Amino acid sequence: MATDDNARASTPWSVYPLVALAVFLFSVSPILVRLASDAPALSIAGMRTVFAALVVFPVALVRRRAELAGFNWRDWLLITVAGILLALHFIFWIKALYFTSVSSASVLVASSPIVLAILSYVFLKERLSRVVILSIIGGVAGAVLLGIGDRDAEMSVSNPVLGNTLALSAACFFSVYFVIGRVVRQKVSWLGYVGPLYLVVALTSACVLWIDGSPILGFEPRIYLLCLVMGLGPQIVGHGSFNYAVKYLSPTLLGLFGLMEPVGATLYAWILFSEVPSLLSFAGTGILLLSVGVALRATGRRGRQDTTA
Repeated sequence: MATDDNARASTPWSVYPLVALAVFLFSVSPILVRLASDAPALSIAGMRTVFAALVVFPVALVRRRAELAGFNWRDWLLITVAGILLALHFIFWIKALYFTSVSSASVLVASSPIVLAILSYVFLKERLSRVVILSIIGGVAGAVLLGIGDRDAEMSVSNPVLGNTLALSAACFFSVYFVIGRVVRQKVSWLGYVGPLYLVVALTSACVLWIDGSPILGFEPRIYLLCLVMGLGPQIVGHGSFNYAVKYLSPTLLGLFGLMEPVGATLYAWILFSEVPSLLSFAGTGILLLSVGVALRATGRRGRQDTTA
């Protein structure tokens, strides 16, 4: 734990604005998917991930060639597994938005802190204080209330049970991927990790797209533009910021930041798609925000104690 504590004690100031930007982009992502929903879900996932890989991987190949050449088989295995899991996260998450409301899908994906906490404790040996544990429980409880309050919006979607199941699966894929990223990023640079990671994500999505038979050509320019924005914004900048921050902040804390996503997504869906939140949704939002604040305060206090110990 000493190494992890030292890393957190020397966290660059730029980490927190990047995390805030990532949360904003994550909350916009389901709106972009909805706007592009004239195309099949797998087509959107494929185009989004291919666009991101075409931007990032060539840069990594040029600027991190020596680092990539120095990877051992374990590094490549971890990056490959992480890439496959992230691709499945994107596929299941985008597919979920075709069957359930933006709010419910966002809330269920945000339930990943429960999985993250368990994985961090078991595999990374990270200590979780009682306050952080209670904050995780409170944050997820608030997110659940937000989802329950979305019942009116769910009445207008095709299959909320299937959509919610897909969203929960996406949360599980993301949790395991994120813990793997935490391990790899301790010894690999951001670009050295993200470059090959996004290539694996794109290849995995393309394989699933090919097996399913979903088209990638013949759409109007608006669809391609939206997919490009998804690749540049939520994926490269959003997930890229989290991949940068995970070297310095624990996956559990970043998961708590991610609980902010449903708030923004619900607000945007309200404005754009008339998915009006209920009073229960507002209550859930309040509990969620309070839990995040308490966890951040507790984590900051612990960081100060570790630094002076």
